[in-house]
Amino acid sequence: MLSLLSPAKNKEVAKAAIQAGADAIYIGPPAFGARQAAGNSLEDLAEVVRYAHTYGVQVLVTLNTLLHEDEYPEAVALAHALYKIGVDALIIQDLHLLDFDLPPIRLHASTQCDNRTPEQVAYLRDLGFKRVVLARELGIDEIRAIHKAVPDIELEAFVHGALCVSYSGRCYISEVLSGRSANRGACAQYCRMAYDLLDESMNEVLDDHGEPIHQRYLLSLQDLDRSQYLKELIDAGVTTFKIEGRLKDADYVTNITAYYREKLSGFCHRESVITRSFVPDPEKTFHRGGIDYFLHGRTPHMANWETPKSTGEHVGEVVEAQGNTLRVRLKQGVVLHNGDGLTLGSEGFSVNGVEGSRIKINKVLTFSRYNNMPLYRNLDTEFVKNLHSERRIPVDILFRETEEGFELSYTPVDPKLAPVVGNVGEGFAKEPARDAEKARQTIRTQLSKLGDTPYVARTIRIETNNYFIPISVLNEWRRATVESQKTKDRPADSKPLVSLSEAVCQSEGRSVSKTVSQQSGLSAKRPLMECKYCILHEAGHCRKVNPYPKDKEPRYLRLRTGKVLALHFDCKKCEMIINE
Repeated sequence: MLSLLSPAKNKEVAKAAIQAGADAIYIGPPAFGARQAAGNSLEDLAEVVRYAHTYGVQVLVTLNTLLHEDEYPEAVALAHALYKIGVDALIIQDLHLLDFDLPPIRLHASTQCDNRTPEQVAYLRDLGFKRVVLARELGIDEIRAIHKAVPDIELEAFVHGALCVSYSGRCYISEVLSGRSANRGACAQYCRMAYDLLDESMNEVLDDHGEPIHQRYLLSLQDLDRSQYLKELIDAGVTTFKIEGRLKDADYVTNITAYYREKLSGFCHRESVITRSFVPDPEKTFHRGGIDYFLHGRTPHMANWETPKSTGEHVGEVVEAQGNTLRVRLKQGVVLHNGDGLTLGSEGFSVNGVEGSRIKINKVLTFSRYNNMPLYRNLDTEFVKNLHSERRIPVDILFRETEEGFELSYTPVDPKLAPVVGNVGEGFAKEPARDAEKARQTIRTQLSKLGDTPYVARTIRIETNNYFIPISVLNEWRRATVESQKTKDRPADSKPLVSLSEAVCQSEGRSVSKTVSQQSGLSAKRPLMECKYCILHEAGHCRKVNPYPKDKEPRYLRLRTGKVLALHFDCKKCEMIINE
């Protein structure tokens, strides 16, 4: 079954993703979640689980950092606590966790496990993983080959969002240069920093316009966008389509989830009803451009050397820049609003006023180099204002008479969801209605009023004699029945949540069931980055096609701090290595 997997920074974003149409969400726990800025308490996660399961949405938790030896008891305790609150699966990277007594919960292998080959995927399947998150660099034929070789494991692939320039799990530059390990959720994002590109004599390499390549964002990839290739991915064996973005806000997650929900609607039917006040458009929220990233081979212009920030949508060109006024030529249909965010190259500013083709901005631009440059909008205030999505569960309503009173049930059309049933009206005096048709219509109307609930009525069947039941009573019965679902959604183990420290104490001494080699730490000298992306190819000077003059070929990167890194190009593997 196909599944759309959306990111959630916190419970508010999780709910936004669900309302926009996610089949599953992934979210960070209090610790060990590979995003130190996106942790959530067990109490909040329990609330997310209850909310998600109401809609039949799965909750995956990212327990995917590499751990220090003294952290395993806490991590194992956390896994048991997450299982207890009803989490559907754990995404992990550190295989040494399998040495411990984990709860009987589904395990998914993080993309940080470097899942690039059939052999690696088969190995993970044999360890008990039910799903692997594929490396982003894989081409469609490589994905197909993995599925053919290992058909009995689920394949999850990223389809949208930010890209790491290094193979995931094999980037150590942040740890070595700043002490902040990407594999422990503290990446310093060296791939989004500016560099000089130097030749073997430590001179700045010139671009094809004769300009020095100085302080440009040479490793900053554009964003992934595979929305046009979902059918190919499905045919290749992918069943889960993942949106990157556990640090993104609700606006971004709502927009991108809605966009992919629409794209996937042609391949899988969903019983929920979703209404929106906007037309999804990935260029309207955080957007660095879009590339398929090796899905169909190596392509030009994978990176944006001018800026690592959101560029947004192309809205026109600047004809003239004078102080804080721009004269612009806008694309047909584009309307700018006060407060919109605009970008020119690496410059960003806001709109303070619009008068025909002239716009006032909150910044003074004095350089002629802005003239005739493409203009982008990275914040459309009107679009963001109208970002709202609402998801409802279609239900068939049955109201029938019983010996004790009445039974009211709301049965979801989706067979995965349990019906909500309430025994109501015990002791109610059943008074025959004077106007039978009016009484039945009142029952039908009031029991179908589900506006403040997750449900929407599809059908209603009444199997009672014709009684007069006051509107206020019907409303109370409806409310009590629907509210009872919240109690039923709670985990079977109703013990109060314990703190992590208490859980650690409870987990001490859990038995070791199997032995798996640990993959953490920098035990040996390793490259800082291993990349399929190549600066030579990006510059239009692949050695196989149009090589640089040998003495002018790039050899080093230099940070603003003066720190120099060495480049090595492995043309046989078509890879780029970065070392100290």
